[in-house]
Amino acid sequence: MAAQSVSHRLIPRRIYWELTRGCNLRCLHCRANPTELAASDDLPTQDCFQIMDQIAEVCRPALVLTGGEPLLRSDLYELARHGKSIGFRMGLATNGTLVTPAVAERIQAAGFDRIGISLDGADAVTHDSFRRVPGAFEAAIDGIRNLKRLGLFMQINTSVTTQNAAQLETMLDLMMSLEVDAWHLFLLVPVGCGLQIAPAMQVEAQEYERILNWMYEKSKTVMIDLRAVCAPHFVRIRAQHIMEDKSKGIEPQPFIAPGTKVKTDAPAHSAKGCLAGTGMCFISHRGEVYPCGYLPVSAGNLMKQTFGEVWSDSAVLQDLRDPNLLKGKCGICEFRHICEGCRARAYGMTGDYLAEEPFCIYNPAH
Repeated sequence: MAAQSVSHRLIPRRIYWELTRGCNLRCLHCRANPTELAASDDLPTQDCFQIMDQIAEVCRPALVLTGGEPLLRSDLYELARHGKSIGFRMGLATNGTLVTPAVAERIQAAGFDRIGISLDGADAVTHDSFRRVPGAFEAAIDGIRNLKRLGLFMQINTSVTTQNAAQLETMLDLMMSLEVDAWHLFLLVPVGCGLQIAPAMQVEAQEYERILNWMYEKSKTVMIDLRAVCAPHFVRIRAQHIMEDKSKGIEPQPFIAPGTKVKTDAPAHSAKGCLAGTGMCFISHRGEVYPCGYLPVSAGNLMKQTFGEVWSDSAVLQDLRDPNLLKGKCGICEFRHICEGCRARAYGMTGDYLAEEPFCIYNPAH
């Protein structure tokens, strides 16, 4: 693999940290292959503090505490307070089923800036069959309402599969009725448990394209931050729409920022598609660093190296920072510098994280 020097300005804006693989649900798609309510090899509190301090020497990112189910860790709030004290923006990704009114108050008191809760269907039948625990949907809805009651920023995460792809319009109505601030659609990546369900539940490439075009149109008009995750070709689709509009003398339709009536100059989406190893990374419950949570190629281990060493010197991260290393049609695509394709999906389906994006139907001009 080729290596290149990394600019000191290239720092992660978001870091996702799997505090535990313990979980109270048994979701079909989970990358973690979850254990029971606790994992014996979760890092102790003091090691977590040291990792946070190492990160702070490099950057002050948005640090999202996830799992498994992070609310199962008794030191969660202590970790959040430490992160806030050293300048991190703290996020929490939870399934929502444990967020009682009392838990919501503890989340608020710990200083979390943004809460993400997963909803994978417009109704209990769809969501609960995916999460494999009866009552998960109603408990998650209660959790959302408990957090919204306190005025916390609420993001809903949805894994798009063949089970719920036809429900997206209904789900958008649900998001609006719950008055959430953001809705992020995750296009299924075949890792973890997803390796077993991908053939049956992964939508076809043509359907991905339809969903991403639908999202682009909706993002121009709804009062919510609507984003595609693990679908970097959304950036290509948006660029195509903008170029087509400009060719007709039409100015791009701006995004309406959540909670405001003032339109901004552009959609509130990342200017780049795949951020793995460039704008983000993932830390496992054992301190291993990965480019993202869906790309299981280790960049290093924070029990043996500092975060700064891993971020600067890892060969896999350096590979991912060079679009010229991409293969197949991604390597010749005119949008490769802003898209790059999903490196995790390429790895999951071909074994090569530099291979072309398997679920992109676009044919490059070259």
